[in-house]
Amino acid sequence: MDRDRGLAWLDDLPVAAFATDADGSVIRHNDAAAALWGRTPPPGTLWTGALRLLNAAGVILDPTASPVARTLRDGQVSQGLGMHFAERPDGSQAAFLSRPSLLLTADGEVAGVLELMLDPHPPELIGLTTVRLAAIVSSSNDSIVGQSLDGRVTSWNDAATQMFGWRPLEIIGASILRIIPPERIDEEENALAALKRGERLEPFNTERIARDGRRIAVSLTVSPIRDAAGRLIGASNIARDVSSRDVAGAVQSQLIEELNHRVRNTLATIQAMASLSLRLNPDPETFARSFTGRVQALARVHDQLVTREMAGADLAAIVGTELSADGLGMRVAVEGPAVMLEPGVAVQMALVVHELADNARRHGALAGRAGRVTVDWRIEAGPDHLRLVLDWRERGPQLASAEASPGCGFLLIERSLAVNGGTALRRSGPEGIAWEIRLPLPGLAAALPLDAPLRPDQAPHVWPEAAVQGRRVLVVEDEPLIALEIEAELTAAGATVLGPVGMKEDAALLIENEPLDAALLDATLAGKPVDALAAALDARDVPFAFTSGHGPAELPEGFRDRPLLGKPFNAEALLDLISALLAPNEREKVVQLQKRD
Repeated sequence: MDRDRGLAWLDDLPVAAFATDADGSVIRHNDAAAALWGRTPPPGTLWTGALRLLNAAGVILDPTASPVARTLRDGQVSQGLGMHFAERPDGSQAAFLSRPSLLLTADGEVAGVLELMLDPHPPELIGLTTVRLAAIVSSSNDSIVGQSLDGRVTSWNDAATQMFGWRPLEIIGASILRIIPPERIDEEENALAALKRGERLEPFNTERIARDGRRIAVSLTVSPIRDAAGRLIGASNIARDVSSRDVAGAVQSQLIEELNHRVRNTLATIQAMASLSLRLNPDPETFARSFTGRVQALARVHDQLVTREMAGADLAAIVGTELSADGLGMRVAVEGPAVMLEPGVAVQMALVVHELADNARRHGALAGRAGRVTVDWRIEAGPDHLRLVLDWRERGPQLASAEASPGCGFLLIERSLAVNGGTALRRSGPEGIAWEIRLPLPGLAAALPLDAPLRPDQAPHVWPEAAVQGRRVLVVEDEPLIALEIEAELTAAGATVLGPVGMKEDAALLIENEPLDAALLDATLAGKPVDALAAALDARDVPFAFTSGHGPAELPEGFRDRPLLGKPFNAEALLDLISALLAPNEREKVVQLQKRD
């Protein structure tokens, strides 16, 4: 008691303070210390009057590691004691800076410890810090929103207004749930519960709702807000808009898938081109020349498409490029309005013009010195359509005896145009050769959007063999060279091919009116789904398979269990698939093989 009375001066200190005896028991404390601890410690309490002590990281300390215990044990003031938190009976925490010192007797013996518990945020520092912090929060590009523990908005910076549309006066005091999607409320509740447990939260991706109802993808950081005594009074929510990052990732993924699809279709076209060129020109030298010319024509039109960022290609550029080897001088005349062809039509038109120009060089007007080629086109506009009409005329003395029938490239020309509803009419007579090409146009000079995201196709399946001799097979394919290749392979195997057709209307008529044993159906025609055609085949109980550069997920819903022949494919895979469709119980076998693969 004498020692206690000798420490009465503690009551006059302006800071929280307490003293212990040499054993570490608290023998005196002032009112400021009791307020900090949230209680009056019972007599004999060791080391400190708080229920528990936590270090600056929030980790509960062993009592023997408290500042008082360490000072008594070492016989001197320990270094680096720093910030601590005292836990109160109500669960709140008070922050303080520990400043212990030894109490000595007149003989220099250790009588105990005096500990001062200093405010870590003195008023003179708080004012300057608050001003700096407010400036940082106000100028931040990230949304910074403060909220109370009961979910009321307590602060709202300018970036939050820009992101969510609410002004501070409209949102402060309102529930934070106003900007949280209903299905994300559990995230908010779990975050607050974790903060109350003293846990540290890592940033996470979530969504918030703007005033106009838009969903905004954000990266959210939730941090505790404490008062000067260290008590948890709320939470700070720092949200960074990551919508543009997500969109950029989606666009990149879409572009990659689109590139994959286009490469596959191009490879399939070149493969079919090679087979067709070899079939029409079995002589190696002639084959090499015709195949190389067609590949070069394909490359030239792709250069034009890339130049225009795949929006389309100009018809004049296509014609001029194919005839440029002979110059656009006295022997060649080209005239017509500007016509932008969408990418698929541009490729097919380039191959058509190449065949006409190549034939003119080898057998037509450009094979002799006196011949001339005139190419002109016009647009015919109807009440519900636009149509391109192109006239190709060759004049020259050597053409008077030209054969009335077209060369082997006529089939390619005719099919390339027919895919898009076009026609090719050839006339020959004493004056020379003339072609009239008519092609419907969906629109002029319009950049078309990319196709939907595509997935790499799976490898072709290996199917059991069965005879196709004499069977009627419908072929629906809008890539003319691929269609020709399919037709040639099936015909060579003894099948009767209906088509090939590249338009939905023509395919629908054949399905409705013709007896069919099997069908091969392109998964998309002119970029449009073929659900109706698949349903019509299914209704007639006609076994069918798809061809596509897409994966199974892009097939018509309800028919994704049907066989899929990925582009490009070879003749063996094609014939094996058709054989499987025509075999007894082919549907069950096809489905089982599809599942097994």
